[in-house]
Amino acid sequence: MTKKRKIKLALIGIGTGNPDHITLEAIKVLQSSDLILLPSKGGAKQELLEARTNILDEHVSKGTERLVFEMPSRDPNIQNYLTRVEQWHDRISDIWKQAIDSRPKAQTVALLVWGDPSLYDSSLRIMARLEDSYKLQIHMVAGITAIQGLTAAHKIPLNSLGGAVKITTGRNLRDHGWPTKTDRIVVMLDGENSFVTLPDKHRYEIYWSAYVGMQLETHIRGKLSEVENQIIYDRERLRKKHGWIMDIYILGILKQPL
Repeated sequence: MTKKRKIKLALIGIGTGNPDHITLEAIKVLQSSDLILLPSKGGAKQELLEARTNILDEHVSKGTERLVFEMPSRDPNIQNYLTRVEQWHDRISDIWKQAIDSRPKAQTVALLVWGDPSLYDSSLRIMARLEDSYKLQIHMVAGITAIQGLTAAHKIPLNSLGGAVKITTGRNLRDHGWPTKTDRIVVMLDGENSFVTLPDKHRYEIYWSAYVGMQLETHIRGKLSEVENQIIYDRERLRKKHGWIMDIYILGILKQPL
């Protein structure tokens, strides 16, 4: 039986792409890594690779090896969402394995994860696919989330006084509507402006931000009925201008005027 290679795999939360959002723990782990894997999505999305590179230039010696790999796309021909994502994760894990195998002397391998690896990120699920190939030691470093950046930018608490908060996705908001027993929701991964599906928009307030924590950051807040068209317009304008967009928002049931 072949002895499995020991690999320490570090998943490092890098916040929202601002080098100042990197924790001291993250810097120490990056500096002690033998290999850092960097995904590239090509085209206009090269800014995402540049943001990761800027973080490394700021905090890590140039002597630490960096290996850029092409990030695959989801197969649009697979109709079932979960199946499409699972097969996409299979392809990514194969690419990680090829990269690691190409550097047989690397003992500690790091990946930079937007936000925090625990929140709507699949790096841990992808990593689990490597357990059959290696004897893995996992090191997960917490990062600043876009939620923290959003609340800081708008200078608001996450929850109302004594109220509950739900973190969800645009897909869930579209498919299931407003969740019960909560007066505020954080909506992530919404590429379709799912707030437009809500009835009685005058009942809600929204705090929306794009590119939180970056120099490009943009913010809009107000009654949903009054600002939704501005958000839709600015979101599309910014996406076309930069080739990509990362945005997030909080919706709350309006109890008094902003």
